[in-house]
Amino acid sequence: MTAPAETPTLLSRRRVLLIGGGAVAVAATAATGIILVRRDTFRGAEMTPPEALDAVRAGKIMLIDIRRPDEWMKTGVAEGAQTLDLRRDDFVEALTRMADGDLNRPIALICARGVRSDRTGTRLTDAGFTQIIDIPEGMLGSRAGPGWLERGLPVTLR
Repeated sequence: MTAPAETPTLLSRRRVLLIGGGAVAVAATAATGIILVRRDTFRGAEMTPPEALDAVRAGKIMLIDIRRPDEWMKTGVAEGAQTLDLRRDDFVEALTRMADGDLNRPIALICARGVRSDRTGTRLTDAGFTQIIDIPEGMLGSRAGPGWLERGLPVTLR
């Protein structure tokens, strides 16, 4: 005669679900490279898209769109922005050339949602640039605000 199989208790079922759910979240994050919590690293100045547009029109900043070419083609580029693909191996050197070697020139960075511009701002500050400005709303909007496009600001098609 065999003993009847024990049924799992409610507590043990919850434990299995919690552990399994946590493992799935960790695996999904590792597989996709998506970071679930954004931690700002850039400690410099920030501008909203309208402030950046006014500043670039007044010649007070150089605005750099650091997204990929396919993103520029999809949405256009912010009026007055120059494009420089962040993935270039010579990104810092290319930006230095664009700024005519002036590491003190005010340079505003825009990307899609402010994540890449935040990280790049820190990278450029570490490389010696002294007046990097982040546009945390980006082109598409973020927690910081609706973004360049949603605000109806002008773009140049690429």
